[in-house]
Amino acid sequence: MLTAERPRPEAIRSRPNGWWLAVGTVCFGAFMGQLDASIVTLTYGSLRTGFHARLAAVEWVSLAYLLTLVALLVPAGRLADAHGRKLLYLYGFAVFTLASAACGFAPSLAVLVVFRVVQAAGAAMMQANSVALVTTSAPRERMRSALGVQAAAQALGLALGPTVGGVLVSALDWRWVFWVNVPVGVVALVGGHYLLPRTRARTEVACFDWVGLGLLSVATTSALLGVSAASGLAVPGWGVALLFAVAAWAGRGFVRRQRRAVAPLLDLALLRTRAVAFGLVGALSGYLVLFGPLVLVPVVLSAQGSSELTAGLVLTALPAGFGLAAAGGDRLLPRRLSDRGRCLAGAAVFALALAALLVVPLTTVWLVPVLAGAGLGLGTFTPANNAMIMGAIPARSSGTGGGLVNMTRGLGTALGVALVTLALHLAGGAGVRTGAHWAAVILVSASAVAVVSAWLSPRTDPV
Repeated sequence: MLTAERPRPEAIRSRPNGWWLAVGTVCFGAFMGQLDASIVTLTYGSLRTGFHARLAAVEWVSLAYLLTLVALLVPAGRLADAHGRKLLYLYGFAVFTLASAACGFAPSLAVLVVFRVVQAAGAAMMQANSVALVTTSAPRERMRSALGVQAAAQALGLALGPTVGGVLVSALDWRWVFWVNVPVGVVALVGGHYLLPRTRARTEVACFDWVGLGLLSVATTSALLGVSAASGLAVPGWGVALLFAVAAWAGRGFVRRQRRAVAPLLDLALLRTRAVAFGLVGALSGYLVLFGPLVLVPVVLSAQGSSELTAGLVLTALPAGFGLAAAGGDRLLPRRLSDRGRCLAGAAVFALALAALLVVPLTTVWLVPVLAGAGLGLGTFTPANNAMIMGAIPARSSGTGGGLVNMTRGLGTALGVALVTLALHLAGGAGVRTGAHWAAVILVSASAVAVVSAWLSPRTDPV
């Protein structure tokens, strides 16, 4: 049946470490999600030439995807809690794979943007369930390790994106940047069918909160458009102010709606849990710090005359450090160290590393160790922070919780790109050096917020 989750084969279900197979399957989605996030920017030049479009129009290939993804993550998690996380994850991968193939065949830029919206809907169904599937598959005492492996898969996709994209665009065509998703998607669908566990705890939904979904979509879309417009898009000042006003109105309306709805899209009681609230703030700050340098470093090195290849290799230090710490940190750090302690240690490390950007020369010699140090701190912080959040959320709401985590990541990603771009844009005639200084101030400030969030989180026992 297409509406029922099929059980895993007995040989897989009875394996002592069979849960690792489920985690590995989820890592396909984690890897592809971050690869797609970093690979598409390499197509901008070819898209401008091939479709005779301006950069502002081409940017919608990324912007439309991000806006759709952020708006649908929580609703997708809510539906998964009710109808099955495995079911929604597999359907999401199917939509993502088919839309990727369609993107490669797009005859115009407008059609490509439409297919990117469909692709983002599939990605939302995957990402909203990825954290939930990991946490419900792994034993509690191994949850942090499993989340670390998932975070390492995300870091690997992020690290390989610029390299793979550059090779595909140079050797073949921009269309292959999307077609590369298809074989991976097919493998993931087959693997997920046999290796992912069925949903045991569900939350019944009497009716879907379409009004809440609309308000959430308007709030997130208006806010991200406002930040993007302030970062240099051709939008007048009153238009930027209007976007932020609409975002505030819709956000307030969404909260009021969730308090009164019979079947709310988001259970606000989850946000009143201290570990969840501070953990989400930390997650947003962490991903802001992770993606901010992806904008800053190429601009700085380009101004110094460095090639795109050099900038890409320098940037690799950040996700490489992230992946190393995320995958191996649980073995190297003391087992008795709590999730809160790991969050605090990781946040302190990447805060100190990024503080160095304010005092050292922004050259390749200095940027590599600084970015590697920031990556090591983020790789220590992120799995522990996710484990702390998901550990405080009931199993029946793990899909909604996973959607919240991933929505926060998306907002952090967007803010990291937009705020650094804003700093560089406002510097204007003052030069790249001044813009880089203020961008570094933004990154250090976000790091400080992550440190404070980890410090204020409740003490937890090691899992």
